Amino acid sequence: MHASHAVERAVQSARKIGLIAGNGRFPIIFAQNARRLGYSVSAVAHVGETAPELAEHVERIHWIKIGQFNKLIKALKADGVRQAVMLGGIKKTHVFTTVRPDFRALAVASRLRELKDDAILREVAAELEREGIEICESTFGLSGILVEEGAITKRRPGKKEWDDVRFGWHMAAEIGRLDIGQCVVVKDKVVVAVEAVEGTDEAIRRGGTLAQAGAVVVKRSKPQQDLRFDLPAIGPRTVETMEAVHAAVLAVEAGRTVLLDREETIRRADQAKIAIVGIVGGAVIQ
Repeated sequence: MHASHAVERAVQSARKIGLIAGNGRFPIIFAQNARRLGYSVSAVAHVGETAPELAEHVERIHWIKIGQFNKLIKALKADGVRQAVMLGGIKKTHVFTTVRPDFRALAVASRLRELKDDAILREVAAELEREGIEICESTFGLSGILVEEGAITKRRPGKKEWDDVRFGWHMAAEIGRLDIGQCVVVKDKVVVAVEAVEGTDEAIRRGGTLAQAGAVVVKRSKPQQDLRFDLPAIGPRTVETMEAVHAAVLAVEAGRTVLLDREETIRRADQAKIAIVGIVGGAVIQ
């Protein structure tokens, strides 16, 4: 009797997935896909960041303030979660304004040698794993919505635009290696904007405005990217931002970039005559 109950609990736990949710559509799309795959989704959402709509797509949701790390752990453990993903961003500007870390978060921070994104997230994941909660790669259950290699829009980059893509691809690798950001905006082989704490959309808006028209946006994983965290994502809002500043091309890393709301994103890009292309590995070809 007791043995059968233990097996039943183990099976139920294996079909549960925790979702530590930030902002954007990524957490919602993940939850929809996970449930289609038969998983029960238990989410921990952040007040002021996570979309309230997420509650409609998960079995359980717990709302916390940024920095309430102990509350986050208790919520996942109370729901019997043994595997979790971390999806969606948290605006880095909160670090300077609204974050009020609890003692657990301060203890994690005290073990950090540097306050870089990956270092912080790895230490958070290590603390969760010490509590029996494994952090899975961000690609968990998402193989169908990753950008594929080649152009996904009707329009393809022209020769001059490919020159900017190649140039921007290498520049993006360097800013990623330095853990600054994932995106650069280029015009005529000049970097006009680099993503930092403001995020991709603001970098596109600033760079596109400076370029006036025809900017090329390149977004890729950091060379040292831990796929458990901060997987690059694009969607309708990315295209909307590019359209507003008359940007021309969006080049992203194939197989490592999530395409949110695929049909709408491609439709809007085609209407705006924006080319979106997926690139594999280090070689950028025409």
